Amino acid sequence: METEEQILSRHRKEDRDLVATVTGLKKQAPKSKRKEVNKRCAEMEQNLKEKHAQELKAFKSANGDGDEEEDDDELTPEKLLAQLELDQKETVPVEKPKETDVTQQKGPKRNRQKERLAKRQAQIEEERRKAEEEAALQPDYKKIEEEDIAQLCQFQGVTPFDIKPDGNCLFASIADQLKTRQNIDVSIQELRTKACNHIRADPNTFIPYLFDEETMSLKDINEYTKTMESTAAWGSDLEILALSKEYDCPISVMMTGRSTLKINEDGNGEELKLVYYKHSYALGEHYNSLRDA
Repeated sequence: METEEQILSRHRKEDRDLVATVTGLKKQAPKSKRKEVNKRCAEMEQNLKEKHAQELKAFKSANGDGDEEEDDDELTPEKLLAQLELDQKETVPVEKPKETDVTQQKGPKRNRQKERLAKRQAQIEEERRKAEEEAALQPDYKKIEEEDIAQLCQFQGVTPFDIKPDGNCLFASIADQLKTRQNIDVSIQELRTKACNHIRADPNTFIPYLFDEETMSLKDINEYTKTMESTAAWGSDLEILALSKEYDCPISVMMTGRSTLKINEDGNGEELKLVYYKHSYALGEHYNSLRDA
């Protein structure tokens, strides 16, 4: 069982981790999603705050840490936290005792639980300040990526066409390219099915892509394609290769930090052009379609 100091130490670490996570999410959030991301971040902060208060309350109850020196009205951690926040917003003037009464008055009882929580609150604020300073010093990968891609697009005479950022983004980008460059209308589900059928029909070509580095083993090709075909799972190089073979055309993928990836360069159809983002979207990796400028 954790000691009180261990609980407080873990709380400080969780606060630091949350600050880093929140800062990263806010940096990566596109303008269209900023309000939603800010709301989610506020919920995460409030949930963690409530969780910490509940854990402290449970610890006090389990260890019989009574309030012997306080008034009969029980002062719970939730009340104390609310009281501490109120203290930060307004300062209540304290009436100075008359000099003639000083010797007759007794000193106020020490509220040890409040003192501990005040100390903990100060530690949390200090840790949060440090975490925010560290996060501010991190490179803005989203900005760097967007600037690099803008330069590459200008050089190649193309412009990104925004695709909804979800598990279907790769297939939606390829569908847009097929319509734009080859006048082929196809749905996202049709592309998933075509890719999976092609993979199942030529397993020897695609098995190397199914190696799982975490388990150091090959994924089952039937289970993999079943999931890819029937869910909104993210597509990857495996599906790009399958669709480039299916439509007999090259597919290029622009990205920062390395040269453009070209798949099935010997294909006979018109090249389909995609752009890959790693840092610019809150959900993570993303593909957009590249149209001619």
